[in-house]
Amino acid sequence: MSELVTGEAVALELRPAKLPSRGLAVLLDLAAAVTVYVLVTLGLVAATASLDEAARTAVSIATFVLVLVGGPILVETLTHGRSLGKLACGLRVVRDDGGPIRFRHALVRGLLGVIEILMTFGVVACVASLVSARGRRLGDVFAGTLVVRERVPAGQGGFVPPPPPWLAGRFSGLDLSAVPDGLWLAVRQYLTRMRQLDPQVGWSMAERLASDVAGRTGAPVPPGVPPAMYLAAVLQERQAREARRTFGGGGAAAAPAPTGAGGPVLPPPAGPAAAVSLVASPVVPPVAPLVPPASGEAAGNPGPSGGASAERPATGFVPPA
Repeated sequence: MSELVTGEAVALELRPAKLPSRGLAVLLDLAAAVTVYVLVTLGLVAATASLDEAARTAVSIATFVLVLVGGPILVETLTHGRSLGKLACGLRVVRDDGGPIRFRHALVRGLLGVIEILMTFGVVACVASLVSARGRRLGDVFAGTLVVRERVPAGQGGFVPPPPPWLAGRFSGLDLSAVPDGLWLAVRQYLTRMRQLDPQVGWSMAERLASDVAGRTGAPVPPGVPPAMYLAAVLQERQAREARRTFGGGGAAAAPAPTGAGGPVLPPPAGPAAAVSLVASPVVPPVAPLVPPASGEAAGNPGPSGGASAERPATGFVPPA
């Protein structure tokens, strides 16, 4: 997978948080947790005054674990990575692929945070963050998470273009469970920065990524679908499933692909001068059934290896000369 994330694909669109902002967020979280712990302890001291020493000790240990360990885990799980301190500093905990964290991620981070932050006064966490290229502490490494900046200057955030309307719902039946997070990250990077790449390099990268995704899903790329559009449609399907799983509800059913008398249809190919963006293009009327091109005939839609015609479907690239 590493060879797909080349220097030409540009850096990760999510901006890792720096140590000072992370330290401030941790201090705010600790201040809130300690305040709650002190209040709960005072209440329990009055409530357990009649108990013996062993019982009071057990209650104190349970209070420490529930408030200072279980509290941050619960907060990060319910807020999807936005604790009080991180919210104040404009930070958020996300998975390595940019998706929202779940309970297991928050659990690993919280348990290791007891050693990294509480028992060593943050020394281990600071050293690990300084050594890591993306400022991750040990809890992030073992949980597969990353603390990123949510508030960035306008115009500097990455934008993943949506697929064209005629691909809506085309990949709702794909099994995406075997696609690793690293491959999703490479797809997001490519779609975010593809217009900054050389057309020939971008087309080649899109083909390799589409081939990898198709190999993991067990279903080939549909004939006539450009690789960049295929990647955008599959990524959108994955994000829709992730949103339904995270926030609940089935959501609205995806609109079926346009059909004609011969079955599903594709838009007409565009020439080099008519290459258009993936973003917000009007629905193209159906013109031809989705069937594999005949051998030796790539009528208006040759592959990247070339052919009698130099035209390709619109992908946001101008095909190389």
